[in-house]
This record gives sequence, structure tokens and C-alpha cells, in this order.
Amino acid sequence: MEMFTRVGVRPQSWLFLSPRKRGISAYICPALPHLKWSLRYQHKMSTKPKILISHSEVPVSALDILKEKYELVFSPGIPRPSRQQLLKDAKGVVGILWCAKERIDKEFVEAAGDQLKVVGCMSAGYDNVDVPLLKSLNIKASNTPNVLNNAVAEIALGLLLATSRRLLEGYKAILSDQWQTVRPVWMCGHGLNNSTVGIIGLGGIGYTIAKRVKAFEVSRVLYSGRSEKEEGKQIGATFVPLDTLLRESDFVIVACALNNETKHLINKDTFQKMKPTSILVNISRGGVVNQDDLVEALRDRVIWGAGLDVMTPEPLPPDHPLTKLSNCVLSPHVGSATNETRESMARLAAQNIYNALNDEELLTPIW
Repeated sequence: MEMFTRVGVRPQSWLFLSPRKRGISAYICPALPHLKWSLRYQHKMSTKPKILISHSEVPVSALDILKEKYELVFSPGIPRPSRQQLLKDAKGVVGILWCAKERIDKEFVEAAGDQLKVVGCMSAGYDNVDVPLLKSLNIKASNTPNVLNNAVAEIALGLLLATSRRLLEGYKAILSDQWQTVRPVWMCGHGLNNSTVGIIGLGGIGYTIAKRVKAFEVSRVLYSGRSEKEEGKQIGATFVPLDTLLRESDFVIVACALNNETKHLINKDTFQKMKPTSILVNISRGGVVNQDDLVEALRDRVIWGAGLDVMTPEPLPPDHPLTKLSNCVLSPHVGSATNETRESMARLAAQNIYNALNDEELLTPIW
């Protein structure tokens, strides 16, 4: 709380100091842990075009790209701003740096106003953005693909190993004093060596996962999607229909985008096609999996286990049925959560916004 005691006030996520006392507005925002804090002053009557920053914890290095030419409007709120707060703060902005779970839709665009020119998502996925609407209004949109591939691939492998080797179960066994003697088959799981790994969606993240699993000397890497990809051939992965992937894979990793075609792609019918010893890993979006069907499949041992970084809803309630299952490992949507990756994502989102507002080509446009 050092950042707040410096100005002699109570700790809060955001602080407004009265212009009557200071003659200025001062906002204090926590950034990433190694950035400590940042203090920004703005004149009371700023004439700069405004950009909405949808969360107080966006890395400072990204804000530096925008702060000289634009007034940065931050939405307060811990752990995140409400939709009502975001709608209020969006009024009159020309750009939005978006890292919120809320949906950018007609209501949001109308709240911002006709001057809105660009929405820069600090994420690879953009299922919470009405892209056709933005396109119809000539509002540019961008995301941050590829810079998070390595980090998300690491989480995918972490969940795969934690589930297949029963790490969480083993940890709980230690805490409950069940680790007493060595038993021949106690806590046995499934190994990656000589297994078949199926990846649904060989985009940037799926491809990076495929390269990583090859190091475990798996027997085969299968993938499904709209079409065969040259990148798959380069690493010896085999393109197959989804049904074949489900039937033959020991590990099924979901790495496709969420859209109308993929919503609830993994459901009761697909679980019936999978091996009873198979493990599902989802690092894409929670909506790709029918979660009620997954709970049933795990309870009834239709499949052996699941490792999930994404769920529905998020945050997942602590009393949700998934949290009660010994064969399910959960992480709180932290696939891209390394300091280096989040900084890269934020800078890319900011640069896309800057480019759009200055008639330059977007680095990673959605459209």
C-alpha cells in the first residue's frame, strides 16, 4: 500500500483528489507488480481526444504509447469495473483499449458516440465484441494474437500433466494424511509418451501446443479444423475429421475460437465418442464446451479427466459442481498471465489504437 501512503490517503484502487485543493486531477493506478504504481496528472480542461482504458491495471508501458496525444480515461472498479461504469466512462471517446469481460455491442457503441474510431482488444479472442456492428459503422477493431501463444501453450501442458498425473489429487492426499506407504498402483495416471494427442484448432496457439507435445515423444499428433494446414505438415501433425480425432486421441486439447459454429462443440455426443481413458483440456473459451455435459461425463467416468483454464461463467462460483470433482483440474483463466506476455499484449493493443487514429495500418486487425 506504499503507493497510497505517499499521498496520505486511504488505500483505494483509484483516487480522485479535488481540483479545488490541487488544481488538477490525480489518478493512481496499480499496474503489474514490477511497475509498482503510476501517477498521472491531467489538466481540468483537456482538449485531447479521449481513449477509454477499461481496467486500472493495464501496464504502464502501453499507456506511454498513447498518453502524449490522448487523454486516457480509466474505468475504476475492483476486481473490475461494472458495465454501468464502463458505459458512463465511454462517453465521447475516440478509442477503447478493451480488456473487460463485458460485451461491446450496440448499447456500448451508442454510449460512446459517433466519434468512436477503434476498439483494441487486449486478447486473442474477441467473442465479446460485435464485429459485424463495428464493421458496419467503420469502427476499426484489433486483437492481440500470437504474442500469447507460448504462455497459453504452457498452461495447456500444465493442465494436461496436472490432470493426467493426478497432481492435485496427490497434493490433497498429502494434506489429508493419506500418503502413508508405497502402493504399487496408488495415484497412477496416464503418460504422454507413445500417446495420441488431438488438437481442435491448429491456429497460433494450437500449433505452439503441437510443437511442445512433440518433445514428449508422443506417438501421433492429430488436429481438426476447417482445412489442412501447411504448418501441420511441417511438424508431422495429421489432419483428421473431428470424429476421428475424438475416437483416437488419448488427450483432446481444445484450442479453437468461440463462434456460432463452435459453441458447445464439445458436448454429450462428443464425450460418448472419446475413450474412457481420455483427458480433455480446454484453453480456448468456456462456451466451446457444454459444461453441464462435461460435469456429467466426469462424474460418470465417461472420460477420465479434464483440465480447464476457461469456464462458464467466469469467475466460476466456488461451489460449482466442477470444483467438487477429483478428476477435474481448474485454473482461473490465466493462460496468458505472465508479466512479459501481458505487457506485450497491452503494448500491441495500444499500438493498434494509435495506428487506427493516425491513419496507419493496424498491426493485427480483426477487420
